[in-house]
Amino acid sequence: MITLEQKRVTLANGIKLDVVDEGPVDAPALIFLHGFPESHRTWRNQIAHFSDRYRCIAPDQRGYRGSSKPQEIEAYTPDKLIGDIFLLADALGIAKFTIVGHDWGGAIAWGVALGGQHMRVERAIIANAPHPSIFQKLLYTHKGQREASQYIRGFRDPANDALIREKGLTGLMMQEVKWDKPSTMEAEERAQLLRDWEDRDACFGMINYYRGSSLHVPPMDAPYAPPDGYTPPALPDLTIPTLVIWAMDDLALPPENLEGLEDIIDPLTIVKVPDCGHFVPWEAPERFNAAMEEFLNS
Repeated sequence: MITLEQKRVTLANGIKLDVVDEGPVDAPALIFLHGFPESHRTWRNQIAHFSDRYRCIAPDQRGYRGSSKPQEIEAYTPDKLIGDIFLLADALGIAKFTIVGHDWGGAIAWGVALGGQHMRVERAIIANAPHPSIFQKLLYTHKGQREASQYIRGFRDPANDALIREKGLTGLMMQEVKWDKPSTMEAEERAQLLRDWEDRDACFGMINYYRGSSLHVPPMDAPYAPPDGYTPPALPDLTIPTLVIWAMDDLALPPENLEGLEDIIDPLTIVKVPDCGHFVPWEAPERFNAAMEEFLNS
């Protein structure tokens, strides 16, 4: 089991994050953002590979593990989650960085890249995290994506709070999620993850990422078309070098999420990883690291 030491970092907004900070302090910085329902350990293989020549920063984001876990939904709106990352860079004295994100960490990474491109963010690496404009459209029009995302409706339903309090996140996951593959994760990592899911404050912190988002997930019987009056998010194009790594056997996010990226991102590199599920950073670490390596060296 790869050992990663953490330190406590207090942000200017009062949020405290447990953070891995490995590699030369004066080296180019990579800030890694994990997704739901994991932790900094999503990036164990990448930190081990890149920390000899990059400064590798990997926080447990707010709501997770030992980091601050405010309980109100309003503490998890996208602006606050994105703001944490810029404040983390400030606290560590990092002026510019490459943002790397997976799943919910990728969603935050899209926001960090779009808001900080050129000024603070030099490059973006996104793994199996849909672009916000494309994802919302697919939820309206693509049956497969809508069906795969129905768990979000369950996560948002306050009727499930009693289940979370009784059985932790495990109880809710067993009820709502159809894409988990326990056998793909190393036994020690899985055991640690299950222990993390027992912390009730962390359970609600993690769930509040979904509850604080404005993303609309229609029920399956809703029409397959955008609702009357819908307008896509007014987002700028992304004009920093961007690598999108996509595991093609992701049961939660079909590859249609790649369609149209070339119209809103330039320069863009897409690397498809066949025969791999959602958690590509640790399900296929060699292929993931090779794609990162080539991109960072280009």
